[in-house]
Amino acid sequence: MTLRRHLYNLLELRDEKPLSGQILNGVLLLLILVNVLAVILESVEQYHRSYASWFWYFEVVSVAIFTIEYLARVWVSVEEVRFGKGWRGRLRFICSPLALIDLLAILPFWLSIFFSIDGRVLRVFRLLRVFKLSRHFSVLEVLGTVLRNESKTLLSAIFVMIVLVILASAGIYMVEREAQPQAFGNIPRAMWWATVTLTTVGYGDVVPVTVAGRIFGILITVLGVGMAALPAGIIASGFTAELARRRDLYELTARKLLQDGDIDARDRRQLIKTREELGLERIDAQQLLRKVSMSSPSVEKTAPQHCPHCGKPLHLSHKNGSQPGA
Repeated sequence: MTLRRHLYNLLELRDEKPLSGQILNGVLLLLILVNVLAVILESVEQYHRSYASWFWYFEVVSVAIFTIEYLARVWVSVEEVRFGKGWRGRLRFICSPLALIDLLAILPFWLSIFFSIDGRVLRVFRLLRVFKLSRHFSVLEVLGTVLRNESKTLLSAIFVMIVLVILASAGIYMVEREAQPQAFGNIPRAMWWATVTLTTVGYGDVVPVTVAGRIFGILITVLGVGMAALPAGIIASGFTAELARRRDLYELTARKLLQDGDIDARDRRQLIKTREELGLERIDAQQLLRKVSMSSPSVEKTAPQHCPHCGKPLHLSHKNGSQPGA
């Protein structure tokens, strides 16, 4: 095994990786979580003044490790068939979503060395490191796929919500502008109340006081319950459909491999690779493989080789043409 292939197994394989790869994966995961915690604590002025040097040293060490990780992933990316070989394969990897997240996690620090960047802006960019967790949790990758697939439907729901906010703002402006001019004196001011009411948040800092305003508020609140649940329903149904699609793809791959009989070592590696690309859990993949194996027409039931009563071997063929017996 070449050094590049060995490093690829350490970094990219999710389940079938050696113990050293599991340890490396755990260290990187812990480093990401600690980085997010450090960014949150650094935003507290008291902690920032007292431990500024410690935060700086930790940032330098973290960026160094993340930079080495990023360069290593770029180097071993050609081991992935879907990216291809040579510099074109590495370029495809660099343009992939996970690689862009890794780049954004370290790029602001290196840019701050050559350009003057506000520390608060830099701190916000450092929080993007939380998206590196999507590499370690397949469910986040599935969620990203669902958001991309359902983007048009979600945009339609958001558009409807915006229209309702505008209509609700105009309606509450008409009935409450004279009673509360400081809160509902114009439509832009009324949009705050319309937004928190339609999203069922209801802070309570601005409420209608007239009878007509309260009746209108009740209607908007009831309408907002359904509208707030609409995006959640879209994402939930899309999540279920995406998981079913990935299971079907894995099952289809397993059926193709079972057409020629038993699964050998090469087929097993292909199934492991397919499962990792689809982000399926090992237990789900095993259940699907067991289901395919039981229903595959190529898997024939063999005759018993021993008698179920006495345990003696059965003679299935006889030269004299006699029937086999126990």
